[in-house]
Amino acid sequence: MANLKDSGVRREFGTGAVRDVAEGKGRCDLLPLDVVSSILDSSVLQLVNDYVRNGKIQDLITAIKIFIITDHTEWKDIFTGILEVSKQYEDGSQKYGDRNWEKGIPVHCYIDSGVRHYLKYLRGDTDEPHDRAFVWNMLGAIWTHCHKPELIDLPFANKE
Repeated sequence: MANLKDSGVRREFGTGAVRDVAEGKGRCDLLPLDVVSSILDSSVLQLVNDYVRNGKIQDLITAIKIFIITDHTEWKDIFTGILEVSKQYEDGSQKYGDRNWEKGIPVHCYIDSGVRHYLKYLRGDTDEPHDRAFVWNMLGAIWTHCHKPELIDLPFANKE
């Protein structure tokens, strides 16, 4: 099992799903991601921003593909990337139980955590598998968008 950080304190959602606490980590979902993406010259962050603003899951799918195929130098191909992310699911099941995430977590939590892990990956942090965690969070946002739309709590949802 990878070294998934654990404060030992959980936040529980009304759906029964649990995650590690978020306090003190910042709120990356509230960053002006379009501005940050310009500063970092990051098409991945621009696509995450586009999803947050327009709700098109294809933007997150494209962000994942760009991250795995173009930005990630170790995985080399989409198949290796997905297999690596499956280890995040395995580690998460040991930490929180099988399919905890399917109980339902608000989409902003996936964006917040995913962007944080993406930035930590870019910074070169090695304290946990930030690359896997970024993709895991983007997959969670997509899945939740499709299967639990009541948990979409992003700006585009307010426009509908």
